[in-house]
Formats: sequence, structure tokens, C-alpha cells
Amino acid sequence: MPKNILSSRLSRTLTKQQQKIAIAGVGTLGVAALAFSAVPGNAETVTTGAPAAASAQVAAAPQVKNVKGSLTDQLATDTVKLDTLAAQKKAAADAAAKKQAAADARKKAADAAARKAAQDRAVQAPANRSAQRPQVQLVAAKTYADNLDGWIRQSLDIMRAKGIPGSYHGLYKNIMRESSGNPRAINDWDVNAINGIPSKGLLQVIPPTFHAYHVAGTSWNIYDPVANITAAANYAADKYGSMDNVNSAY
Repeated sequence: MPKNILSSRLSRTLTKQQQKIAIAGVGTLGVAALAFSAVPGNAETVTTGAPAAASAQVAAAPQVKNVKGSLTDQLATDTVKLDTLAAQKKAAADAAAKKQAAADARKKAADAAARKAAQDRAVQAPANRSAQRPQVQLVAAKTYADNLDGWIRQSLDIMRAKGIPGSYHGLYKNIMRESSGNPRAINDWDVNAINGIPSKGLLQVIPPTFHAYHVAGTSWNIYDPVANITAAANYAADKYGSMDNVNSAY
């Protein structure tokens, strides 16, 4: 191909491409002009669609992070609370168990002490009976002569046991004055005899007085020496303070 024809075609091709570029440039300037005209006059920054979306994503990112942190903190707090509650329950259960154990120990000790005391009493009771038995046997084994001396001494032992005052001498002197020591003596001539209640026995006691001042444990027979002496001594203690104070008919 001739050189001139090739140059002419190349020139036309370049001219068409330059026109396309120019048109594209005008279109771009027109969009830019529209964008500038949509922004308020006092705006300082212009942001197109793509950068705005990026900014929204950047702004939203910290919010998601904060929500996650808040949930984590809440779960941690709840866990601590549950752990604390569990520890408190365990401490309360341990305290109750210790208290119950102490109560059981006290009851066990009290039961053991009661059993020991019962055993001691069971052992001591026969010993006490054994210790008392010789004394009972001693009293039971004591004998008195069947005469005036023996009667007076036996009466004195009973009087001491009953709290009736009197001495051997006081009893003896009054017995000798009243009956000369005869337990069957009876007065059938004094006023009491005239009234049908004669004085009888060692200390010449009338039946109503004998029955009124009879001492338990002695015979109800007015002629029994010991019963007669003891009843008369009881009467004298009531009326005169003691048979020792009686020096005449009473």
C-alpha cells in the first residue's frame, strides 16, 4: 500500500479514538458536576456511595465488639455469683453437719454417763444393803434380861428411838415407889379403883392413860413391863417434861 494512503487511514483512526475519549471525559465531568450540585453549600466533605458503605461498616464494627464484650462480662458475673452461692450453701451445710455432730456427741456422752451412773447405783445398792445389814442384825441380836433391869433398859432404847426423854434413875425410882418392881401390881383401893379404872403395872397406869400414850412397837397389854414403862414415860414427858421430874403420885 502506498505510504500516503496508510498515513491517511491512521489519521482517521486516531481522530475517532480521540473523539471517544473526549466524549467519555465530558460524561465524567457531567456526573461530577451533578454530584457537586447535590451537596449543600456549607458541606465540607463529599462522600460517594462506595466510601459511605465502607464508613458504615467501620462504624458498625466497634458496636458488635462491645455487645460481645458485654455478654462475656455478664456471663462472667453470673458465674461468680453462682460460685459464691454454691460456696455459701456448702458452708451452711458444713456448719449444720458440725452442729449435728456436736449434738450427737453430747447425747452420746450423756447416755454413757447415765449408763455409768445406773451401773454404779446397781453396784452400790448391794454394798449399801450389806453395810446396813450388820446394824439391823446388831439391833435384832441385842437381848435384854427378863427382869426389872432388862425391862428398864429395853424401854430406854425405845424411848430414845421415839424421842421420849427419861433416864434409868428416873424410871427406877418411880417404879419402886409405885409397884416395888411388880409388873402385875394393881391398886384396888384409890379413887381410880373406886371409879372402876384401877392403876396397873410397874408404874401404875390407868387403862385410859395407857391407851392414850401407848408407844407403837410395844405390846397393848397393860401388864407388859416394857409397854407399861414406855407408855408411862410418854405420859410423864407430856405432863411434866420427863419421868425424871416425877417424885410422887402422878
